[in-house]
Amino acid sequence: MIKVSVMYPNGDDPTFDMEYYKTAHMEIVDRTMQPSRWEIESGMDGPYIAIGNLYFESMEAMQAGMGGAGEALADIPNFTKTGSAVQVSQIVEA
Repeated sequence: MIKVSVMYPNGDDPTFDMEYYKTAHMEIVDRTMQPSRWEIESGMDGPYIAIGNLYFESMEAMQAGMGGAGEALADIPNFTKTGSAVQVSQIVEA
């Protein structure tokens, strides 16, 4: 399982429309990138105001999903002016 985390940093003047992100933006992500599942974290304390996690069954599925990310990337200015950091991880089963 591959996890892609998109982390939006908290700062002096963060702008982030969580309602738009969780409804409109994630619908685009789900439709175009087709992750197995996704989840959103709303930061309460710490360096990130929000984190979106996308899960893919394999590296190939993630790469295919990233190939369809154009519409989702173009939508980012609709919910934030904040840049993001991306972490790609392999889930380690216990």
